Amino acid sequence: MIRAVLFAVLLALPTVVSASSVRLKDLVEFDGVRGNDLVGYGLVVGLNGTGDGLRNSPFTEEMMINILERLGVNVGGEQFRPKNVAAVLVTSTLPAFSRAGSKVDVTVSAIGDAKSLLGGTLIMTPLNAADGDVYVVAQGTVIAGGISAEGDAARVVHGVPTAGIVPSGGRIEREVEFEFSTLSSLRLALRTPDFSTAEKIENAINTALGRRVALMLDAGTVELDIDATGMRSPAHVLSRIENIIVEPERRARVVVDQRSGTIVMDENVRISRVAVAQGNLTLTIDETPVVVQPNPFSEGETVIVPRTTAAIGEDQGTGLAEIKPGTTLKDVVSGLNALGVTPLDMIDILKSIKAAGALHAEFIVQ
Repeated sequence: MIRAVLFAVLLALPTVVSASSVRLKDLVEFDGVRGNDLVGYGLVVGLNGTGDGLRNSPFTEEMMINILERLGVNVGGEQFRPKNVAAVLVTSTLPAFSRAGSKVDVTVSAIGDAKSLLGGTLIMTPLNAADGDVYVVAQGTVIAGGISAEGDAARVVHGVPTAGIVPSGGRIEREVEFEFSTLSSLRLALRTPDFSTAEKIENAINTALGRRVALMLDAGTVELDIDATGMRSPAHVLSRIENIIVEPERRARVVVDQRSGTIVMDENVRISRVAVAQGNLTLTIDETPVVVQPNPFSEGETVIVPRTTAAIGEDQGTGLAEIKPGTTLKDVVSGLNALGVTPLDMIDILKSIKAAGALHAEFIVQ
């Protein structure tokens, strides 16, 4: 009974695609389907003595006076130094196709000498876009991202208590004017430009729709003819093609972080013939592929079985070691790992191989 249930569950699971296959929506940006950045300046009140020192942040006092006067409170000529108010910058992103009345999250960051925004309340703050218009009005309780504890002689801070978020604290008041439904053509912008990937996207779309509606313009752009699809609107076209599976091509790349000793490499990295010696270590990589043929008059195919021999030894006066052409970076790193070479030494070796012109990949150092 249990076996039957497990078998039924396995049949119900979706078909597993290749690990390198990606949905079209994860490879491209659709022209016009984008968010808009917003920013505003406001006040957080209700802090437990952790706000701005108004003597050091006079802009906080000026803004507080303006808010109180708009509320009908006359504070002209008064001297007050509250510790429960902090000036903040408020940022958010207006999502694509968002409508008036919807809510978005906002981020609040102190710009004065406030010690913590924990427990504060953001007062009504208009958020402007690059055109100067107000699109969102934010207000609500701030959830700070850290904890601060202070005594007479010591202070402990965990995280960043001077920044936080207001979940669903921004209400959209104005919509972005964009007539998406009237578009007759649409461009797909590849997040990682590549001619081979762009051609695969073009072929995949044309195959899925059964007609030539996509055209590769360059390595980063594929143009889609909406009218030629025969569908009712651009939205129907995108809903049809955004889940198309494409296997993207990737450039060989090696990324290293010298601070943490992290090395990330692509499977397509190759190394040309080169000699390597580092400290008292010698490294040898040898590729000896074996050709396997089927028996005479039998059905089968001739295949090549790869065989790699990697050896690393201590310095015995042997000098440089030779790396055969076509060796993968994986073979080199595996050999170095077997001997316990530190990541920093490994990074130095890879940098030297790249400087010699033998490492065929984009080398990125962070």
